[in-house]
Amino acid sequence: MRRPTSCSCALFFILVLLFLSESWGQRLNTDDKKPSCDHCNQQLFCNCSHSGFTSVPTVTGSALSLDLSFNKITAVTNDDLTGHTQLKVLDLHGNGLAEIHPSAFDSLWSLEQLDLSYNQLTMLNHKWFSKLEALQQLNLLNNPYSYLGSPPVFGALVRLRKLALGGPSLKELRRGDLSGVTQLEELTVHANNLTSYDAGTLAHIWPLGHVTLSLHGPFLTNVTLAGSMIDDVSYPETPIILKDINLIGVQSVQPFSKAAKRRIRYLTLHNISVSDEAIVDFLVVLDGVPLTKLTIEDVTLMGEGWWGKASQTDLRSIDEFYIRNVVILDVFVMPCLTSHLLKNLQYLDLSDNLLTDLTLEETLCGTTQTLKDIRVLNFSGNALKSLSTVSRLVTKFSKLTHLDISRTGYSFMPSSCPWPSTLQFLNISGAKFTAITPCLPQTLEVLDLSNNNLKDFTLLLPVLRELYLSGNKFLRLPSGLSFPNLQTLTIQSNTLNMFGKTDLQSYQRLDNLQAGQNKFVCSCDFVSFVQLELQGGGGIQLTDGVDSYICDSPFYLHGQPVDQVRLSVVMCHQVLFVSVSCGLALFVATLLSVVLWRIHAFWYLKMIWAWLKTKRNSRQRQQRRDEADTEALISFDAFVSYSERDAGWVENFLVPELEEPRSTSHRPLTLCLHKRDFLPGQWIVDNIMNAIERSRRTVFILSENFVQSDWCRYELDFSHFWLFDGHATGEAAILILLEPLSKDDVPKRFYKLRKLMSSTTYLEWPQEEEKREEFWRSLRNALRGNDN
Repeated sequence: MRRPTSCSCALFFILVLLFLSESWGQRLNTDDKKPSCDHCNQQLFCNCSHSGFTSVPTVTGSALSLDLSFNKITAVTNDDLTGHTQLKVLDLHGNGLAEIHPSAFDSLWSLEQLDLSYNQLTMLNHKWFSKLEALQQLNLLNNPYSYLGSPPVFGALVRLRKLALGGPSLKELRRGDLSGVTQLEELTVHANNLTSYDAGTLAHIWPLGHVTLSLHGPFLTNVTLAGSMIDDVSYPETPIILKDINLIGVQSVQPFSKAAKRRIRYLTLHNISVSDEAIVDFLVVLDGVPLTKLTIEDVTLMGEGWWGKASQTDLRSIDEFYIRNVVILDVFVMPCLTSHLLKNLQYLDLSDNLLTDLTLEETLCGTTQTLKDIRVLNFSGNALKSLSTVSRLVTKFSKLTHLDISRTGYSFMPSSCPWPSTLQFLNISGAKFTAITPCLPQTLEVLDLSNNNLKDFTLLLPVLRELYLSGNKFLRLPSGLSFPNLQTLTIQSNTLNMFGKTDLQSYQRLDNLQAGQNKFVCSCDFVSFVQLELQGGGGIQLTDGVDSYICDSPFYLHGQPVDQVRLSVVMCHQVLFVSVSCGLALFVATLLSVVLWRIHAFWYLKMIWAWLKTKRNSRQRQQRRDEADTEALISFDAFVSYSERDAGWVENFLVPELEEPRSTSHRPLTLCLHKRDFLPGQWIVDNIMNAIERSRRTVFILSENFVQSDWCRYELDFSHFWLFDGHATGEAAILILLEPLSKDDVPKRFYKLRKLMSSTTYLEWPQEEEKREEFWRSLRNALRGNDN
């Protein structure tokens, strides 16, 4: 064997190194592979929120919106967003983001919205925004930075229109921090813990749209700082929202004095604590200010309700006054809103408070003429219980058009109530009314009585256009005669079973009906009507949609949408179905009767009935015959069945020859003839059966007259059953043909007679005189039968 050379060993060693390096490289590439997100819709909006990403995932480069909120991304590197030149919206809030590379956003030239709120950014870097010239909205709220930084962070954002900054850690704002921001549509600053502010920091921003300032700490510890910030953003056309403030004492309202001098027109106080003393001082500060809209939301009121100086202030410029979600501590009464205080007020909202009938009377100053220009009042969600009280209090408002007293404690409606003649819209939903009285004003155009306990509505309201009755206990639609101008009716979630065209005929102008979510009985008329209306084929629109109309009964339709129900013709057209069925049955019966008559079925039925009736008598006679001597019961040698038209032959030939023979060698025979031997007054069937039973033989005189004669047929009908049912043998019947007659000439219903003619020899009456002696001899022999 040859020993491997050193070159071979070196080559082998190099190959091993190359293999290991390639394996390690693949492993490194696998470890460094970035996560991906494919939750992008057709509009290229990628929703990758709440997905647990720890780094920025890869998405399509053509994405327009990328939502990475509520993940676990702590850093954004310089190449995480490379290539996203078309991206317009980037949301990174709620990640715990602590580090952003200075050039991380450099490729986002088209970015318009950037949200970095609720992260862990301790410092802001102006390089992040240096290439974002198209940025219009920026949110930096609630990060732990204490100042904005230097050089100015927003210097390159020339198109910025909405800016939100600050948080619990923000301590100072310096002049120049917002350099580059020249105008804004919205500015939000959370400065609850701000300790240092350079006057004029926000003053250079103009025009300035909505401003929201959270100034909890400054109002408590540094009212001068608070005043400076409010002064910098106070313009007549700029709505100001102040949040998280406490107004306790005279000093706490001083920051508003500068705003008052700037003649602000729109002011909102949100989430505040205020005493009665501070409210009075606040009204004094705003005395004479052309304020047009004042909103107070989520307020905690403290004090004893002393309003002495408030009545001397002038806020006649206010058109809209909102007070919502008030929590009252200790004893608190709303002040009397005198005309001097709020002379031009048009909208007053005191909803969701703790007003009672007594405090409401105090607030509205009893019968004193106040709020002459008020048009809209909202007292919903209060503890009011007397409808007559509120109607009396609002009667003085000669311009009032809208009144909302829903979600109150009303349970009784008096027989009459005073109302302003201008009142058009009344909401008393969510009360406990069980009946309607003429207390409601005749001037109403819109009335909401939803969620009460009403069962009927018969009050005439001539100009009413909209009526809302959902959540009551109506069993049927109210009569439209009470609402000649009604256009919209909502009566969902009641106890309606059904309604139809006849129920709506009294509504002259109704074109919008919402009656779903009731327990409908899906009858034919109801299903047909609703399906037609849902398809738009009727004159009324059911605007609450097909899903609101569900069958409750009958049981086999429970839970099915009305528009999918298909009922049978039998159920939906019972009268027509019964009429057609009866007509068809009559036709079939007539047709069947004709057929049965043609096949002589009635004859068979009549024979069966007669036979059953005589069978009982026959049994009785048979029993007597069994007990007695049979020969003693025999009275005739033969019973003769013949046609009346053949009576001449019977009387002139048969009877003389058999009963009065010319020769003494022939024994006279006794014949039973119906004309002579039937008992008068006895049922003919019994006569026939008696004659047959008491005769040794039965002689049938067959001829065309016999077959066609009604009487013969009648007689034979009632006799041949017994004759051929087993009581008598075939020898008991003797057939005499007066004229040539085949069995085919005998009716088919006499099937036993036809059979007998086929199997039994019969006698033919000879026309030749010389052959008649033989005929009589054969007949006598047949009649004597057992005697021979």
